[in-house]
Amino acid sequence: MLKKEEKSKIVSKHRQHEKDTGSTEVQVALLTKQIDKLSEHLKKHSKDNSSRRGLLKMVSKRKKLLNALKNESPTRYEKLTRSLNLK
Repeated sequence: MLKKEEKSKIVSKHRQHEKDTGSTEVQVALLTKQIDKLSEHLKKHSKDNSSRRGLLKMVSKRKKLLNALKNESPTRYEKLTRSLNLK
């Protein structure tokens, strides 16, 4: 889980307006951070299959959100993928 301070930094960096907490960009950024943390956990605990399943679900959700953003606004998609260093 992300700490409150980490989460607020990510939200403030990727939000579209002052009260934005749930836009696609914010959701993808939060999921990316969680995926990174869980990947580090799985490097140490390779047999933790329940966490691996959660990781796969998060990756799938992020992919769906990115595809929706790409169809909605390609420029916002490109900007987000560059800022998060995604392929």
